[in-house]
Amino acid sequence: MKFNTMEYFLRETFLSLKRNSWMTVASIGTVAVALFVFGMFLVIVMNTNRMADSLESQVEISVYLKDDISQDEIEDIGDKLREMQGLESVEYISKAEAIENFRERLGEQSYILTALESDNPLPNSYKVRARVPSLVATAAKVIRQFDGVEEARYGQDVIQHLFDITRLARVIGVSIMAVLVGATLFIIYNTIRLTVFARRREVAIMKYVGATDWFIRWPFIMEGIVLGAIGGLIAAVFLRIAYRFVARSISDALTFFPLIPETPFMYVIALVVIISGICMGATGSTLSLKRFLKA
Repeated sequence: MKFNTMEYFLRETFLSLKRNSWMTVASIGTVAVALFVFGMFLVIVMNTNRMADSLESQVEISVYLKDDISQDEIEDIGDKLREMQGLESVEYISKAEAIENFRERLGEQSYILTALESDNPLPNSYKVRARVPSLVATAAKVIRQFDGVEEARYGQDVIQHLFDITRLARVIGVSIMAVLVGATLFIIYNTIRLTVFARRREVAIMKYVGATDWFIRWPFIMEGIVLGAIGGLIAAVFLRIAYRFVARSISDALTFFPLIPETPFMYVIALVVIISGICMGATGSTLSLKRFLKA
């Protein structure tokens, strides 16, 4: 592409934006809002994935042992657990350690355990963690069959509900993002379509004198790219401000919630939003020209 041709495309692009200044401002604002909401749900989905991964990685199987087994049998069970495929760690917790841990969790109310010091009802146990969360249920089922094992638990109901919630959040987030992409395309499509309609005689004359379809297309496509890029940049700036505010509020109120650190996460999100705006701008412009030009 020659320099003079590019200069012409750029001049036509910015003349069109200036000529339709109110429409340009309205389009950029609408695109910015749509991309902001798109980016917001992208952030929510990614943080939901992180939360789900964090929950999954923390799922442990508590293997409770029978009281009437010997120390050798306890060690044999530990050896069997360590030999199992797919287990990441195996930690033995004696009756004495179990009640001490329980006392620490009770804090100031630990005095209620005084009566249990002579007759500890808590069992010896193993704390087991699987390498892959999906193996937890299968591993627990196998472990229950070991001689000397009373029960193997991992909070099935609670964990399943948490996984169902995170899966639902992912589906909803992705669905809303898809709708917002469509809405942004629609906005840019109609903006460029109105511009092309206003200049339809000029387009017809250019075709009559032999201008190629792509020569006519490029100024309009570049206009869509500029609208998408500016809208994406505005959305990215406000997303970063919003994320910083929300992250600080959540970290103060919910210290256990594993939010993704702002840097470099929001730089990546900003890049995705801006590139998405550019791609949607180019796509919307190309689609809007099909009525006036040959495909």
